[in-house]
Amino acid sequence: MFRHQGKTRTLQHNLKIASLLSAVAGLVNVAGFLAVRRLTTNVTGHFAFFIDEVFKLHWWQGWVYFSYIFFFFLGSFVSNLLIEVISRKSERFIYTIPASIECIILGLLGFWGWRWMVDSPDAIACCLLFAMGLQNSLVTTISNASVRTTHLTGLFTDLGIELSQLFFYKVEEQKKKLRSSIKLRFTIISFFFIGGVAGGIFYTKIGMHALTVGAVMLLAGLIYDSVKFRIIRLKRKFKKE
Repeated sequence: MFRHQGKTRTLQHNLKIASLLSAVAGLVNVAGFLAVRRLTTNVTGHFAFFIDEVFKLHWWQGWVYFSYIFFFFLGSFVSNLLIEVISRKSERFIYTIPASIECIILGLLGFWGWRWMVDSPDAIACCLLFAMGLQNSLVTTISNASVRTTHLTGLFTDLGIELSQLFFYKVEEQKKKLRSSIKLRFTIISFFFIGGVAGGIFYTKIGMHALTVGAVMLLAGLIYDSVKFRIIRLKRKFKKE
């Protein structure tokens, strides 16, 4: 799920990581919004608000919206920087380090974020946007840009295009590839929705601790991926012997 890339990566790998990370993003999106009343998984709306505040000469509020955009960008930058640096030393932890950082951020905010909700909601929003920038860059790199999990605008655009193409593609190989892509889009959208519903339910029950659920989900995915990889290596070792 996290380790395969290039030609060894299959649709099943993308479906697994899309299911996990889009559910986490959906949870963060809703729980984050309920906690601080800010969008915490994408920056499209923040850019519009930033321009609006600049035109009104509200410099401080404009700076706040710019900070949201910058921290999402910074998360993306840091994620790929870590991947490039680690890949030159050991491929074993290329993707686990950025994912672990995201896990830590969600865990810390889940346990202690309630203390900052009133006095520092913008700081919480920036931290969550940084984590989502990490995630989006990570999954984009792993899947060779086939999967993006933190926002749905592009997904619905791609899904609309691909559904319309079903009426015109006649070659079986083209139709098979198109159906696989549509399945992936539906998976991301569905699990983002499921994660969002779960985020809303958890937030009404346990408040900011809902973010720890996202951290646990991500940690479970990393553990599953590591254990499965070890099992595969052991099987290959026994076959050779």
